[in-house]
Amino acid sequence: MNQGKKIYFASDFHFGIPDRESSAVREAKFIRWLDFVKNDAAEIFLMGDLFDFWFEYKTVVPKGYVRLLGKLSEIVDSGIPILFFRGNHDMWAFDYLEKEVGIKLYRKPLIRDFGSKRFFLSHGDGLGPGDHGYKLIKYVFERKINQFLFNWLHPDIGTRLGLYWSRKSRWANLIREAKEKEALIEPDFDEARLAVYCRKVLQQDSEINYFIFGHWHISNIHPIAPDSFYIHLGDWITLFTYGVFDGNDFEIKTFEL
Repeated sequence: MNQGKKIYFASDFHFGIPDRESSAVREAKFIRWLDFVKNDAAEIFLMGDLFDFWFEYKTVVPKGYVRLLGKLSEIVDSGIPILFFRGNHDMWAFDYLEKEVGIKLYRKPLIRDFGSKRFFLSHGDGLGPGDHGYKLIKYVFERKINQFLFNWLHPDIGTRLGLYWSRKSRWANLIREAKEKEALIEPDFDEARLAVYCRKVLQQDSEINYFIFGHWHISNIHPIAPDSFYIHLGDWITLFTYGVFDGNDFEIKTFEL
């Protein structure tokens, strides 16, 4: 890392819900954040669920998000890499964002070294033991045959169907997610699914200092081992939190502007 530069992380924006008007307000705030961090950013990591629903047809992408995509393109063109991890709500992002916007798309967890610290980066969905129902749904949605079949729906039908299902899923899961959040911050945190997963990864690579996840819509930092931490980035629906690494320390901050 160059001296004075920082690595920024943010996750779970779900642009598109609950309606276009209120989503546009959050989108404008995120654009202000991008303008804020670009002054000293070495890299920017978007850790998934940028959109609440996204499907790329061969020649058509979802309507809207012009200002957001334009700002991301501007930052990439200025020489700041933006890396995007597909989440469970935008798992059908293929190559449009890479080719047209210039961001790097990741589908699997990534390990990166920044200075003397090692990071494990992932959206966080479907990791760890249990949650078999979700893992089955994810498997079905990621199968190419199902993506091919969905592609044959007219975009107006496919996009409306996808948005309906996505919005219904997001709000219907609030109670379940609240219970899972409680499980993650209770004293028995060591038994949480992702904690079990992190300890397993540490058995293979004990040099990892930070595990960075989105998906859970909570913002916290937990020690998982000596000099190793498990981090949830929060979201941009109600929390407006982000992570920043200055080459020595990692912090979670709230964007207020």
